[in-house]
Amino acid sequence: MTFDFLPLIPKVSILILNWNGLKDTPGCIESLKAVDYPNFDIILVDNGSTDGSRERLQSLAKENSKINLILNAKNQGFSKGCNGAIRKALEQKADCVLLLNNDTRVHPSFLAALVRAALTGSDIGIVGPKVYYDGKDHVLYCAGARVVKTLGQPLLRGLRKVDRGQYDRQEVVGFISGCCLMIKREVIEKIGLLDEDYFAFFEDLDWNIRAQEAGYQSVYVPLSVIWHKGSNTIGLKSPAYYFLHARNRILFAKKHLGLISFWILFIPYFLTYRYLWANLSLGLRGRWKQVLALHQGIFSAVTGHRGYLVQYFS
Repeated sequence: MTFDFLPLIPKVSILILNWNGLKDTPGCIESLKAVDYPNFDIILVDNGSTDGSRERLQSLAKENSKINLILNAKNQGFSKGCNGAIRKALEQKADCVLLLNNDTRVHPSFLAALVRAALTGSDIGIVGPKVYYDGKDHVLYCAGARVVKTLGQPLLRGLRKVDRGQYDRQEVVGFISGCCLMIKREVIEKIGLLDEDYFAFFEDLDWNIRAQEAGYQSVYVPLSVIWHKGSNTIGLKSPAYYFLHARNRILFAKKHLGLISFWILFIPYFLTYRYLWANLSLGLRGRWKQVLALHQGIFSAVTGHRGYLVQYFS
């Protein structure tokens, strides 16, 4: 894909956050070497890793002139860790910022397709790719998503379905996942950085909603393709996962819903499905650490207590 028609090719900064991701991050960086878009750099952030990946990333940065490495002394969370990199990207005159999870691999033309789509309309603020599960032939992780805002719930389109071309049309969606999300500079300057209150999870949903409230669209771009392992850093269904999802779903609802929607729609849904059903399901399987984490997440959201974040992520 060429950009010969442009007087100036937009600069994209790709932000990758690493926390104990030795088994994933080098593979992500390796896949970026083949990217055919001519104007991008990589801002690689280590969030206080202790698994040896910190040293590996330093080595990768020495080998690849495109990599700018930021070493944080401790785990600052996804939102705050990314925000430091976003500030650096804006200081270095990036036209677009792309969040990319460290457990992904990218197709060589993924970035060119995203940039081309972003340039097709001034009201397009966020764009994202077709995402496959890594290691599962043509099984979709998501093709954008719908959002049920009153439940604080994104619904990933195509989740676990075999791709038969049913999501091959570029279109406006409610949500682009932060596993690979490109946002224009002007949108960040208008709506601000990621909300650090979330720490991790829901900050991408919050960013999409804030952009849409400011008049921008989130657009799914099927010509852009990546592969995603999914929740490798925190661990799918781990106690930390349950803690953050309970906590941040409530924080999102408190921030984006009015009082009537919050109490009449969100709270009944959360109590029946996200609390009672989750407790019953986890209890029957003897997953008491997850039950405790769920309660701690609710307590943290209601009281503002942040001590459990240290417990799970220090």
